[in-house]
Amino acid sequence: AALFFTGGPMKRILKACLIAICWLALWQFAAMAAGSAILLPSPWETVKAFAALAGTGYFWKTAGATLLRVAAGFLLGMAAGTALGVLTAFSRLADEFLSPIRGIVKATPVTSFIILVLLWFTATLTPVFIAFLMVTPIAWANVREGVLAVDAQLLEMAEVFRLSRTKKLRHIYLPSVLPQYLAACTTGFGFAWKSGVAAEVIARPAFSIGRNLYESKLYLNTEELFAWTALVILLSMLLERLMVRAMRRIRK
Repeated sequence: AALFFTGGPMKRILKACLIAICWLALWQFAAMAAGSAILLPSPWETVKAFAALAGTGYFWKTAGATLLRVAAGFLLGMAAGTALGVLTAFSRLADEFLSPIRGIVKATPVTSFIILVLLWFTATLTPVFIAFLMVTPIAWANVREGVLAVDAQLLEMAEVFRLSRTKKLRHIYLPSVLPQYLAACTTGFGFAWKSGVAAEVIARPAFSIGRNLYESKLYLNTEELFAWTALVILLSMLLERLMVRAMRRIRK
C-alpha cells in the first residue's frame, strides 16, 4: 500500500481509490451495525436510490432548477460586491457608512436571514436572495482589498505619463484586483451553493433539492435523503473543479 502514496499520476489515482474504498468499507460496517436502513442506509442502498432517481426527468429538472437559483444569486452577489468594493475603496465616507451592513450580514446566522426573507419574497426567490446575500460581502471585501493594495508608486507613474483611465484600469488596477476577485469567486460559490440549498430546505420551492431533502427526512426515506445529499456533494465538487479550471485560464 505504501507504493500508492509516492509519485506519478497513476499512483495518485490508485491512492484516491484506496482511500475511497476504505471510507466506503467504514460506511458499510456502520450501516451493518445500525441494522436499519432508516437509521443509516448502506452504500449500495444509497447507490440504488440515486440510480432510481437519476432515471426520472424530475430528478434532472430539480437539479437544474436549484443550479439556476444558486447561479443567479451568485452572479448578482458578485456584481453587487464588486460595485460596493470599488465604491468603498475610493470613498472613505461610503466605507464608514456601509461597513456596518457588511458586519451584520457576516455575523447573522443564515437561518435567521432565510426566515426573514420568507416574509418578503416567494419561496422560489428566497434561495436566490440568500445566495446573493452570502456572496456579496465576500466579493465586497476582496475587491476592496485588491483596490487598496494597488502600488501607490505605479499610480504616481501613471499620473506622470498621463495614462487614460482605461489604461490605468487595465494595467494597474486589474492585475492587483484579479487574484482577490478570483479567490472571491471560488469561495463565494461554495457559500452560495450551501446557503442556497439550506434556503430551499426551509422555503421548499417546487423543483428544488432542498425540498426533496426535507420531504425525504419527513417520510423517513433515508435512502433518498442520502441520494439527494450525494447529488449536492457531487454537483458542488464538479462545479468547484470547473470554476478552478476557469480561474486558472483567466489568470494565464
